[in-house]
Amino acid sequence: MKKVNHQPTSDKRGHPTQLPKEHIDWVVQPVARFFKVEAAAGVVLLLSMLFALFMANSSLSTFYSDFWQLSLGFNLGEFAYERSMHHWINDAVMTLFFFLIALELKRELVLGELRNPRLAIFSIAGASGGMLVPALIYLLLQFGEAGQHGWGTVMATDTAFVIGCLALLGKGIPKSLRVFMLSLAVVDDLGAIIVVAVGYGSDIYWPAIGIALVGVAIVKVMAFLGIRSIALFFMIGALIWVAVDASGIHATVTGVILGLMTPTNKWVSDDRLHTIMDCVVAYPPGDHWSGDTPDRKALKTAEAAAREALSPVERLEMLLHPWVGFVVMPLFALANAGISLSGTSFTSSLTVAVFLGFVLGKPIGILLFSWAAVQLRIAKLPTDLRWSMILGGGILAGIGFTMALFIANLAYSPEQLNDAKLGILSASVFSALVGFCLLRCSLVETESKDDSS
Repeated sequence: MKKVNHQPTSDKRGHPTQLPKEHIDWVVQPVARFFKVEAAAGVVLLLSMLFALFMANSSLSTFYSDFWQLSLGFNLGEFAYERSMHHWINDAVMTLFFFLIALELKRELVLGELRNPRLAIFSIAGASGGMLVPALIYLLLQFGEAGQHGWGTVMATDTAFVIGCLALLGKGIPKSLRVFMLSLAVVDDLGAIIVVAVGYGSDIYWPAIGIALVGVAIVKVMAFLGIRSIALFFMIGALIWVAVDASGIHATVTGVILGLMTPTNKWVSDDRLHTIMDCVVAYPPGDHWSGDTPDRKALKTAEAAAREALSPVERLEMLLHPWVGFVVMPLFALANAGISLSGTSFTSSLTVAVFLGFVLGKPIGILLFSWAAVQLRIAKLPTDLRWSMILGGGILAGIGFTMALFIANLAYSPEQLNDAKLGILSASVFSALVGFCLLRCSLVETESKDDSS
């Protein structure tokens, strides 16, 4: 029998070591556990996509499409700032998604396994191939056609669905594959947002760019001065977003810039945290934790120290992950995944180009570029990974749902959009099923070899 380690509920003197329970905990705790499961965000995203498809092909399709075109905004005298709900979701709400993507990339590069340059190059090389080869295949199939401008659609990988599929494979999946796929998806998304800014922006309005740069400088000065208020930083970030939105560059770039600027160093070291906590423990229990007393000040100091023992990157990741996974991305799916299947065809040249760009381009590009980087000795294949797993991961990377739909809305005309969305959705389903099965077979083969040895 395997021994199960339970967290102690009391110390040696019998005093409780956990927070008190209330009736609401019977509901809240199971929900909180669900939110912590990596596959859960992918499940919610999938359900949102299916609901959007249902609405777009039901008798409520007109209401569905009109709802996202409702105008929301504000007026200040003669100044009016109004956008459709679809615009607010795709440009404002999705900025949080890109902010989180940038945070994850910076954490991996500074604090995570990608601190090793050769491992980082392995992921970056795979991501580069996973962007360039799909775009090349797409352009070969759409050269001279009306959909040629949509080459950026096939470049990105959907992080939530990919990590969700890996989570469904269980704990047998090597950690290095998860890190490789996460970093690859993050670099893909970062490359895609650069493509959005350069390839799908409007004419540049330079005064707005100047205002945005002033805002970025203010953020740097605030960080230098040691300002710790997240709310204040978000207020300045919102003003920068408005300036970038007015500049002609896609406003979601703001999330990437601010995410990469977020500090990775923590304000309170582990040694200082333990020293502060020891000061609190030194006070005997009693009724003196009120008023302006030294023990109460020590308790408030301990509260701030416990919060600041994590770097801003880690704190913001923990804060935003549930909001992005369970609010931002499902909202995006609801607003963008609705396709009227009556006017689409799987044989459309645009649908075929998008489908093959993902299904063929992603695995070929990722496998070829990462293999070349290892052969050139500028990168290193993790010891617990085999090339069959890289191939399976490359196929899984053909799930381009979120970012692909995001770029498609910018790249295609209304007449082309549904054909492109059909290619995106069909490629995502195909890549998920084939990639999952290949990785599962690879895991079974590895386990059988380990048992025989």
